[in-house]
Amino acid sequence: MNDQRHKREESFSVFLVSNLGRSSRQFHITLFSIRLAAFVLFLICAAVGFLIYLCISAQGTQNKLRAQLAEQEQLICEMEEQWNALNSEKMTLTAENEALRQNATDAPAAQSVQETSAETAAAYPSRYPSYGAGVLQSNYSEEEPYLSINTYTGGNIIAAGSGIVMRIASDDTYPHIVELEHGNGYVTRYLCRQEAELRVVEGARVQAGDILLTITKDDTQLDYQILYEEKSVDPLEIIDAKG
Repeated sequence: MNDQRHKREESFSVFLVSNLGRSSRQFHITLFSIRLAAFVLFLICAAVGFLIYLCISAQGTQNKLRAQLAEQEQLICEMEEQWNALNSEKMTLTAENEALRQNATDAPAAQSVQETSAETAAAYPSRYPSYGAGVLQSNYSEEEPYLSINTYTGGNIIAAGSGIVMRIASDDTYPHIVELEHGNGYVTRYLCRQEAELRVVEGARVQAGDILLTITKDDTQLDYQILYEEKSVDPLEIIDAKG
C-alpha cells in the first residue's frame, strides 16, 4: 500500500568513467533539478539579452544626442557669423554717419571763411538756416512757400544774414517763430515745429551765422521762409551755399 501511495521521483543517472581504468563515478540528477537548471539558464539568457538591448538603445540615444549637439553647434556658428556680419555693417554705417555729420558741421565753418563780402552783402540772407546735420524734406512750392528741413539734437538754427530780431512768437503749429528783418527788403522766418532752446531776444541785432535756436530733440522740423518786399520767394534761389 505504501508503494502505491508514494510514487518514486523520476531521476537520471550520469556515469563518469575514467579512461585510465580508475574508479568511476555515478551521479543521480532529478527531473526537478534539470528543470530548475533550465529555468535558471533561461533567466540568465533573458537578463543578458535585456542588458544587450539596453546597451544598444543607449548607444542609439547617445548617437542621436550627438547628432543634435552637432546641429546646434553648427547653428551657433552660423548665428555668430551673421552677428559678426551685422556688427561689421553697423560699424561701417556708424562711420559713414559720423563722416556725414562732420561734413555737415564743417560746411558752415568753411563757408564763413570764404565770406569776404561787405556789410551790405552780409545782410543778404544767403546762408543755409541749419547748422549741423540736417536733411531737406521738401522744397518751396505755392502750397507750402518754405523749405522743410529735418534737424537733429545738438544742431543749431542760425541767421541766414545779418539783421534785427523783429518778432518772437508761437502758435498751435509752431512753438517757436523767429522773424528777422535784414534792412534791404528781405525778411526771414524760422518756424520750428518742436520745442527747442531759444538763444535770442526780440530787438537783438544778429550777424549772419549767429545762433537763433538750439535743437534739443531728434527729427525736429524747421520750416524756413524768405520774404522779399512782403512776397514769398524760393529760398534756394537766394542761398549761395546749402551747407
